[in-house]
Formats: sequence, C-alpha cells, structure tokens
Amino acid sequence: MKKYISFLIIALSLNSCVSSKVYKELEGKYSGLKTDYDQLTVYNETLENNRKELENNFEVLKDEKYSLQSTLENLATTRDSLRSRLSSLQTDFILLKKNSSETIAQNIQKNTELLATLNEKEEALALENERLSELEKTIQERSAKIQELENLIAAKDKAMLDLKNALSKALINFEGKGLTVEQRNGKVYVSMENKLLFKSGSWSVEKKGKLAIDQLGEVLAMNSDIAILIEGHTDNIPYTGNATLNGNWDLSTKRATTIVKLLQKNKKIIAENLTAAGRGEFIPIASNTTAEGRAINRRIEIILSPKLDEVSKLLNLN
Repeated sequence: MKKYISFLIIALSLNSCVSSKVYKELEGKYSGLKTDYDQLTVYNETLENNRKELENNFEVLKDEKYSLQSTLENLATTRDSLRSRLSSLQTDFILLKKNSSETIAQNIQKNTELLATLNEKEEALALENERLSELEKTIQERSAKIQELENLIAAKDKAMLDLKNALSKALINFEGKGLTVEQRNGKVYVSMENKLLFKSGSWSVEKKGKLAIDQLGEVLAMNSDIAILIEGHTDNIPYTGNATLNGNWDLSTKRATTIVKLLQKNKKIIAENLTAAGRGEFIPIASNTTAEGRAINRRIEIILSPKLDEVSKLLNLN
C-alpha cells in the first residue's frame, strides 16, 4: 500500500508531464487509496489491540490451566487416596459383615435363650403371684378365724372368771375350811380336802360335804357348756382299810366317783359333762413327810374347763 501511494506521489510530481484528465484520475484514486489506508490503519490498530487482549487472555488462561492442572493433580492424589481408603473399607466391611453375621447369629441365639428363660420366669412368677394371692386370701381367712378364735377364747375366759366368782360366792361359807376356789390356765379349780368330805379310809361323803357339793351343783347346773372333771387324790400312805379296794388308786377313784354320783342328783347337770378320775398319791401338792402336808394332799379337785367344741371347729376349718 505504501509503495502504491509513493507511486502516486511520484506521478503527481510529474503532473506537468501528464494531462489534467489523467491527473484528476490519479488524484481521485489517491484520495480513495488514502481513505482505504486510513481505514486499514484503524482496522490494523483494532486488530493490534485485539491481539494484545488475546495475548493477555492467553496468559490468564495459561495461568488458569496451570492452576487447573495443579488442582487436577491434587484431585487425582485425593482420588487415589480415596480409592485406597475405599478398598480398605471394603475389606473391613467384608470382615465386619462376616463377624457381624456370626455375632448377630450368636446374639440371636442368646436372645432366643434369654427370651425362653424370661418366659419361664414370667410363667413361674405368674404361678407364684397366683399362689401368693391364694396365700394372702388364706391368710386373711385365717386372720379372721384367729380373731374369731381369740374373741371366743376371751369370751370363754370371761365365762370362767364369772363362774369362779359365782362359785366363790356360793361356797363362801366353806372357804378357809378345807375348800379353795381359784382360776388358772383358763380353768377353775375347786379343791376340797378330805376332812370336809370323808372320814379316813371312807368314800362316803359327810353331811357338811354334801352341802358343799349341793351348792357347787347349783352353780354348775347353770353352766351347761362347762366340762367337769372330778379327781380324787390321796397321800402316800398305803390304804389297808378294805380288802375290796386295791390301794390308794382305787380309793381315790371311788371317792371321785362318789362326788360324780352326788352331782348327778341335780338333774340340770348334764351327765356327759362329768368325768371321774383317780390319781392316787401321784400328784401331791404338798410334802408327804408331815401330817399337815399329807392332809393337804388328801383331796378332791373339781376342775372346770370350757368346752372347746367351737374352738375345735375353728381350728379344723384352719
């Protein structure tokens, strides 16, 4: 382009040598060429600027490429590490799965056994609770029976105390004269020395003794639920007064039987409540080494005790 323009300039300088027509044509071409030149110059500057911008972008992209390459290398390293770790985890998982399966199977077996044991314990506990419930019910029933029994015994004790007081009142004229009335162990004991009832070696009751027995019978007749035991006692001196009796035991039995027959004269006394027993010399209450002691041992004891039929029924229910 520059050469062409230079050519035109030379041609213009030779204007004097060419015609004006040619000159004008050349001048027109010059003007068009100059315009093109200016445009090309601007275009060239634009291209140059674009080139520089592209170079700058290229450098930026180059730096980014290096950065991406570094990142890629790091990612590759991380990937390899993760792959290695994954492989290790897979191996561990396989072992863990195997061990877990065995452990789970063992735990399932243990749990099954434990559940069976627990079921057995629960069944045993249910049976135990049932037995406990029955036992509590039985205890409550027995507690009620015991309370009823205690009330009955208390009533019997009161009845015996009332009987003792009634006897003491009825026999007051004889107390201190060889007759005593006392209560012990839930029973009433009426003790009569032989001097109040019999002569020595005899089983026939004296008049004063019959009076005491009659008054005793009046009280007993009003207490039909009392068991009456008449015991005959002697001292330890052998009995020799009558060949029909064989010693003190026979004598004590004969005397007890005599008292029973006297009480039977009172028709209000129930016969089956009466019992006669001979004890001989075998239950002394004093020493047989003195006359006073032997006199005390020769006695009739009337032991009055409440009938325990109701008590026995309660005990049998238990």
